[in-house]
Amino acid sequence: MSEVQTKTTVRVRLNVNGAVHELDVEPRWLLSDVLRHQLGLTGTHVGCEQGVCGACTVLVDGKPERSCLMFAVQAEGHEVTTIEGLTPEDGLSPLQEAFQAHHALQCGFCTPGMVVTAAALLRDNPNPTEEEVREALSGNVCRCTGYQFIVDAVLAAAKEGRS
Repeated sequence: MSEVQTKTTVRVRLNVNGAVHELDVEPRWLLSDVLRHQLGLTGTHVGCEQGVCGACTVLVDGKPERSCLMFAVQAEGHEVTTIEGLTPEDGLSPLQEAFQAHHALQCGFCTPGMVVTAAALLRDNPNPTEEEVREALSGNVCRCTGYQFIVDAVLAAAKEGRS
């Protein structure tokens, strides 16, 4: 009887937050899991694991994507930015400061996904209306129901030309 050997991991080269990482991953591993468990980027939260809550939102080539719906191998050749990549080494980004100033943090679980999504919005649309902010964030769920504070923070960051 011959034994069939299967390769359980593949080598991927991921560009995350401007740094290139060569990793051995199982093809079934999600990008969110690799970010958190292989790279230690725990700012990417995993909530529903169905792409509904938006807690795992990262930027892939500058566009908000659910990292729980993407295999890590699919990210090869793309630029991935997590909340850590949007956070300056010396403190908070202006958008993050606006979240803090407007008490838009609540429990904080949804915050990284909200900030990543809002950063993409403000990059593409520096002066959004309240309706545009609400539409952009509509894929991110806050179980604390702090939406008004979050919208206020994004509008304040936009008003001050900060993202």
